[in-house]
Amino acid sequence: MNAATAVNVIGGVNVAAVTPRGSQGKEADLGAALELIDYLCGAGARGIALLGSTGEFLNLGFDERVRLVYLAAKRSRVPIYAGVAHSSLDGAVELAREARDAGAAGVLLMPPYFFRYGQAEIHEFFLQFANQLAGTVPIVLYNVPFFTNELACGTALDLLETGMFAGIKDSSGSLEYFERLKEASVQQRFAVIIGNDAIFTRARLAGADGVVSGVACAVPELMLALDRAIQCGQRELMVRLEARLQEFIAWLDRFPAPVGIRVATAARGLKVGPLAAPLAARSQRALEEFSEWFQSWLPAVKGEASAI
Repeated sequence: MNAATAVNVIGGVNVAAVTPRGSQGKEADLGAALELIDYLCGAGARGIALLGSTGEFLNLGFDERVRLVYLAAKRSRVPIYAGVAHSSLDGAVELAREARDAGAAGVLLMPPYFFRYGQAEIHEFFLQFANQLAGTVPIVLYNVPFFTNELACGTALDLLETGMFAGIKDSSGSLEYFERLKEASVQQRFAVIIGNDAIFTRARLAGADGVVSGVACAVPELMLALDRAIQCGQRELMVRLEARLQEFIAWLDRFPAPVGIRVATAARGLKVGPLAAPLAARSQRALEEFSEWFQSWLPAVKGEASAI
């Protein structure tokens, strides 16, 4: 895979989309999911990533995941990237083949989840996955240590060196991890994608190829404007927008992921359905406070974003 092809895989600002749930919370609301895709396309997202950690893939059945990717790929005006994480190799491969056949632009694969695996086993898992896909769809490594086994930087670099992977989405939030990846990517020609919004600005300034952003699901204007300010060298605006981003993240960090993003997305008038798990009374009160804050915060952000 050459450099241009690698960077085209999830380059720029892409959205890590939530998955709307039905009113009873028992299944995905596919109609609402397509409305969300329409909204994000209209907002200017470069691409949309479905069924990652923000998309709460664990709460969906296999057939639901397949159908959502199929419908999204047919509906979307921008590339769709499908999370294909599974607890087994066979499950991940089957999800990836379904996503490829549906027209997904690429797949994102995290290490097998729930059970603990060593780095040697994780390395073998990814290699066998890539061998079975045989270059038929771009594969992006997905490191998300907050929720599953870590993909250690050394393991990731060994895998990327094979040329079988288009790049890596790193959600660790570690600048050291990013810097090691970026240094290696100069020679090895793979895309380095940020998956943790907290370090987006610093990493993008340092040469990250793009972001898969949960914040962009709720506030696409902010992430797109911040990226443009970075690319155009508008430092004063960049500093203001970065401050807005950190304000928003500080609120998100008070709740289980991705509760805050779901609530803020709903505040934009989009259907997201009920939360997967109930909150304690104290957290519910804080969430109501957050929703009120968000409604008062958003107009100023939209005004600043429109300045570029």
